[in-house]
Amino acid sequence: MNQIIEELRSFLSQPQKIVITTHRDPDADALGSSLGWASYLLKKGHEVTVISPTDYAANLRWLSGMEHVLVYEKPSEQGKCKKKIEQATLICCLDFSALSRLKDLGKVVQDAAAPKMMIDHHLEPEHFAKWMVWDTTAAATAQLVYELVKEMEGGQPAEQIFDIPMAECLYAGIMTDTGSFRHGNVTPAVHLAVADLMRTGFDSSRVHRLIYDNAPLSRLQFLGYVLCNKLTVLPEYRTAYMVLTEAELQKFNSASGETEGIVNYGLQVENVVMSAMFIERKGEVKISFRSVGAFSVRDLASTHFSGGGHKNASGGRSEQPVNETVARFLSILPSYQEELLSVD
Repeated sequence: MNQIIEELRSFLSQPQKIVITTHRDPDADALGSSLGWASYLLKKGHEVTVISPTDYAANLRWLSGMEHVLVYEKPSEQGKCKKKIEQATLICCLDFSALSRLKDLGKVVQDAAAPKMMIDHHLEPEHFAKWMVWDTTAAATAQLVYELVKEMEGGQPAEQIFDIPMAECLYAGIMTDTGSFRHGNVTPAVHLAVADLMRTGFDSSRVHRLIYDNAPLSRLQFLGYVLCNKLTVLPEYRTAYMVLTEAELQKFNSASGETEGIVNYGLQVENVVMSAMFIERKGEVKISFRSVGAFSVRDLASTHFSGGGHKNASGGRSEQPVNETVARFLSILPSYQEELLSVD
């Protein structure tokens, strides 16, 4: 790590044209870490552009710097995105470890001449980056950005390094990736990082409210529909799952990001160990998996659904029709039954 810090200090000692990108369907950690890192680099005199492969949820629009984020999947912004990447002298890849997580943007980044930098906490990274700030024990990529900035600044007091907008972005990423500090990935280092960021004086309750208590009425009605009509519980496998078709998403005008977090409700059912959500959108099925205890949904996702992520929070995808994808999921549950039933 010390060598990486010294190389980065040297490289960033001169003004650079930097592109920061993150994974498709970005969450608060993806965008919070990207915007926090962008804010730091802008203060150092660099030209910085944040590019998201796809659109993002409405409850993240308040994050500082979001008004300047380019979305590659928007036809009106694709040309500008490509030009920024072609001109870049550094491409920073945050909160993902495989270029496939960029969807159509992945090939553009892969072919770009600029050196790449990865900041991430997911398992099994691809080795496409010149510089890797990678730690699977970190609760969030935003935590890694906080630690990196502190190292870059030689351990100066937080209030001299971070301002309120930057601290809010990083806090949002840490807060959401720890489930508001209730998941097993919360460590003393997480609390110390948050305490440091809070020295800037930002209102942590405001950040929580803007992310979790800032949904349109239609989203709550949609959630009610899902929980009432789409939640299936299989006690013999201690599993809950939900299936949403593209027609249902259109019926409720469900925008990008509005399904984020719904999969977690399955784990609130008594005795459920694994929750899965299948979402049919744009010719593919996106799958979210959550679990508790020792059961690894990451292993299940990577083995059967071209996925990956964390032990208790993972995702996958399928190009099969949604009914066939769900049937496949149900067919593999017997092979995991013993493991699911043994979770304390």
